[in-house]
Amino acid sequence: MTVQKKYVVGITDHMIGTPDLEADILGEDVDIDFFATTDEAQFSPDRLARLDALMVWGARLGKDSIRHLSRCKGVVRYGVGYEKIDIPSLTAAGIPFANNPDYGTEEVADHALAMILSLHRRLWEHDARARGYTSGWQIHSLKPLARSNKATVGVIGVGRIGTAVVNRLKPFGFRIIGYDPGQPRGHEKAIGYERTDHLEHLLGLADIVTLHCPANHETRNILDANGLRRLKPGSILINTARGELIEDLDALEALLRSGHLAAAGIDTFAMEPPPDHSLLRAWRDRDPWLQGRLVITPHNAFYSDHAAIEMRGNAAQTVKILLDEGRLRNRIDA
Repeated sequence: MTVQKKYVVGITDHMIGTPDLEADILGEDVDIDFFATTDEAQFSPDRLARLDALMVWGARLGKDSIRHLSRCKGVVRYGVGYEKIDIPSLTAAGIPFANNPDYGTEEVADHALAMILSLHRRLWEHDARARGYTSGWQIHSLKPLARSNKATVGVIGVGRIGTAVVNRLKPFGFRIIGYDPGQPRGHEKAIGYERTDHLEHLLGLADIVTLHCPANHETRNILDANGLRRLKPGSILINTARGELIEDLDALEALLRSGHLAAAGIDTFAMEPPPDHSLLRAWRDRDPWLQGRLVITPHNAFYSDHAAIEMRGNAAQTVKILLDEGRLRNRIDA
């Protein structure tokens, strides 16, 4: 018996095969229209006009597309960030928007912690240099190298992921300072970190700075050239959040070359793949001055097999609740 379709749900693009998992969750009465492109210019107005809901992975969604969503009850992003979504235009069109915050928290926190510990212990630098040792062995210890409980980690953004990072850091004995104006007073007492209300204070004290905030009008380019220069000399910088937080690769390179910045771990860039730059060429070519001091991963801190399933399932469940109950969870307003 053929089940009559009640709804049409669009999926702009997908990183992991076809949307079969989403189809199972949404049910047989939902017809999925899989656009299979991140190029918004290829979104057909006719296809947009028939959608009851739209799920977005990596594509942009701007006002030219939104004006064709004439029957859409809601737009749901697979991920947490929504800088590619024109929320004011959705609001003006009366279309609610939701992100997907409850996935991958463990993975990003683990990824950040792996970068923190490995760069703090100078593991990659030891590995790179040890390949060339022809005499001696244990004598080649790298200095300075502080004990964990003598070092301070500054966490910028102490939300879900930042909190998970704090909880992972505590057993190692690091002093932890958190900066997040959005968290209520007393949050630091419940979680267990020192609160500062001044970013300058954190940057001046932290031996390691790790970023866990969204990219918005308050945080975008939060570590520009001036911000990077305010980092404590010899510090380590970790970014598993948003590339737009550190857009100045010239400044990043200068500080790494001078030694003001001991090392950096970067998972995300403002443009991906990142454009050609002398810092990235030095990284690709394993230039001796940079070896082991710059670690780059291709924006996959969020990923594990479990997180991918969780992300897709949670996003699809959000759409199902919207269609069945008229309620949009995780709603984000303009």
